[in-house]
Amino acid sequence: MKLSDVDILAAMREGRSKIDPAPAETAINGASVDLRLGPKFRVFSMHTGSHIDLGTSRADIAAAINRTMSDEITIGPDEVFYLHPGELVLGATMERVELAPDSCGTINGRSRLARLGLTVHTTAHFVAPGWRGELVLEFFNCGRLPLGLRPGMAVCAIAFEPLSSPAVRHYGARDDAKYVGQSGATGSRIARERS
Repeated sequence: MKLSDVDILAAMREGRSKIDPAPAETAINGASVDLRLGPKFRVFSMHTGSHIDLGTSRADIAAAINRTMSDEITIGPDEVFYLHPGELVLGATMERVELAPDSCGTINGRSRLARLGLTVHTTAHFVAPGWRGELVLEFFNCGRLPLGLRPGMAVCAIAFEPLSSPAVRHYGARDDAKYVGQSGATGSRIARERS
């Protein structure tokens, strides 16, 4: 059962769910909170590698990712990042989100942007209990025209769900949590996974 706007506000007042900076009242909808696009991106370069073989060792995968992924790109508040058709780019929310061990979240794209071809998460829409950090978004343009992304625009929404009981092995308590506390457009940390 997803939290309503009343329960989202109560959870934020009680500190069970945190969003920093705090959202404007107009960003809190019936069952979600709008999140804004931050200024940081990472792009994949087709000319620096021919492929990433997901069946090889983690070290080989990490090396291929390092060859093909750019350093973090930061654009100014008045600049535009153009996402071209068929392109995958990592971005991050402007807001930092923290969840208590007794709740989880789901990132949802904005309908008005999806109708133009923008996907904000390719598969990673789940926000684990105990999560804390900025949310990385996997932008994909499945349309036919380039799409301009601007820092500060409402780009996705997060919905919250209570768990039946607090998680013991929540994300913030795990020693293998690769992305806890992340800031900016963090790339894949597959090399840090346990065998």
